Amino acid sequence: MKFNKAVFTGAMAICVAATLWGLDGIVLTPRLYSLDIGMVVFIFHALPFLLMNIFMYKEYKYIKSFTKSDVLMFLLLSLFGGAIGTLAIVKALFLVNFKALTIVVLLQKLQPVFAITLAALLLGEKLKRNFLWWSLLAISAGYFLTFGFHLPDFGTGGQTALAAGFSLLAAFAFGSSTVFSKKVLQKYSFFTATFYRYAFTSVIMLLFVLSTGMWKSIPSITGSQWIIFLIIGLTTGSGAIFLYYFGLTRIRAMLATICELCFPVSAILFDYLVNHKVLSPIQWVSAAVLIFAILKLSLEKE
Repeated sequence: MKFNKAVFTGAMAICVAATLWGLDGIVLTPRLYSLDIGMVVFIFHALPFLLMNIFMYKEYKYIKSFTKSDVLMFLLLSLFGGAIGTLAIVKALFLVNFKALTIVVLLQKLQPVFAITLAALLLGEKLKRNFLWWSLLAISAGYFLTFGFHLPDFGTGGQTALAAGFSLLAAFAFGSSTVFSKKVLQKYSFFTATFYRYAFTSVIMLLFVLSTGMWKSIPSITGSQWIIFLIIGLTTGSGAIFLYYFGLTRIRAMLATICELCFPVSAILFDYLVNHKVLSPIQWVSAAVLIFAILKLSLEKE
């Protein structure tokens, strides 16, 4: 096995991005619970996009050269990864009141199934034996990290089953967006991909909040909530997406979706640090195995 610096750097960038998403889910987004979900997702994208226009306005030059295929890929990426995926996962989090991480982490257990399958079908990525073994180890460790030696417990309340449905939808949406992102990055830089992902998603969500009347709730947003939106937009939002796309230009979509399993690791760790939720011995062992599997995958020469 030969060390590949580009692959390792790309994998670590995605791991850092996924860790930021864990911070978002435990510390930041819960503070927006009182707002309409559609409005939250709209501001998640519109605010960073407005900020991007200050120093990335030159990205508009690519509009003239967009082909129909380019527009379709950006639209699919924004629709699934930006609008549908974010709406679904935020809805699932709100339904369980951010108290049960089971549903949230379930998303990360099923997302690789969709992403790996779509990567093989749409990108022609071959399934290698070593990759499958380490991927299986990572996904298995993620399961034990979440559930221990028990079966998934959906008895956290009447809304849990509905939250599970939204998590499944988010898993498919985010898994699909990983593949669409890789397709876009074959032609455009990660700067351009991030800029237009936020542009397309902002337009989609603007139409959504206007058609549903959610825009009327804007005056009810408090000053502290605007600060949270700004922090998310600069760090766990667009900042994490920049890192994610930077990493995705250096590794295959299959490896990327395994690295994203850092999200459940960081979510549980932040839950311990912030909410003082103590991990069981099996969860700590599973977290170590998961990280080892991700490192092993990132060090494999592509």
